[in-house]
Amino acid sequence: MHDCESTDPSQVHTSVLLQETIEWLRPRPGGRYLDGTLGMGGHSKAILDAAGKDAQLLGLDRDEEALDLAEKRLAAHGERAQLYHLPFSRFEDALDAAGWEGVDGAVLDLGVSSLQLDHPERGFSFKESGPLDMRMDPASGLAPARTLVNKGSYSDLKRILLLYGEEPQAGRIVKAILQARDEAEIDDTLQLARIVENAYPAKWRAKSRTHPATRTFQALRIAVNKELEELDMFLDHIADRLNPGGRVCVISFHSLEDRAVKRAFLRAAKGCICPPRQPLCTCERKPTLRILTKKPLGPTEQEAECNPRSRSAKLRVAERLAPGGSA
Repeated sequence: MHDCESTDPSQVHTSVLLQETIEWLRPRPGGRYLDGTLGMGGHSKAILDAAGKDAQLLGLDRDEEALDLAEKRLAAHGERAQLYHLPFSRFEDALDAAGWEGVDGAVLDLGVSSLQLDHPERGFSFKESGPLDMRMDPASGLAPARTLVNKGSYSDLKRILLLYGEEPQAGRIVKAILQARDEAEIDDTLQLARIVENAYPAKWRAKSRTHPATRTFQALRIAVNKELEELDMFLDHIADRLNPGGRVCVISFHSLEDRAVKRAFLRAAKGCICPPRQPLCTCERKPTLRILTKKPLGPTEQEAECNPRSRSAKLRVAERLAPGGSA
């Protein structure tokens, strides 16, 4: 059962699907765990608390501000928690640095944290004025959103809004952006939000359940931070670094992420990649994962009510098989 009063003690960010994740992960004393999206440490703290004595955890995040907050929150666990300023796609760098061959469980929460959304200076929010940035790690070398918005071609911007935002008004929005930037550079989040809102047909604006800029901001954030590329790199390698019986839990927030997780788990659970009509297997690939959640799990009604940002969350879980593909 979820209790609205049992939210994050920091009162800044509430971890999504926390109880479900811990129940599926089954942390144990002496286990080694990976939190690839540390955020403010909610899942990490729950893993270490549930595991008890001698369990260890590696926490990764590319947001240095989040790392600082998580370090304070996990201070009571001392050296049991090792934190790294790395994107989750480079989790193997952290494992190698710690001298770990594998882990007994791994967690990814692909949502944007409240820390980022609630601070307009980070450029993620369309509700307040701020620099059009959207980089999870401003020191990453990646170009900010304003570069994409002001330099991107019509076809590139439309593709991004269609692919990453599934935005039905992508063409109208991009035309409005190109028209606006001919007059002056677009460098403010509120400025972009108004351009998008005005590009929406009046009937669509009236019927929309969310702000018209929601999909555009999501699409730009995904493109700026190369989020799907990061996810694919993680999914391609995590099974190889899970110990037999170890579990990977991924919480996604939109259909593109969920499809990527679903397909990666299915590939790993299938093993053989020979053509379907080939009578005998010659690739000799064995299944590496067993899918534990045939359908993704969502929040309870109570969690969705307590934490509206959890409403679109989907949890998928898979378990590492022993060498040879046996459970």
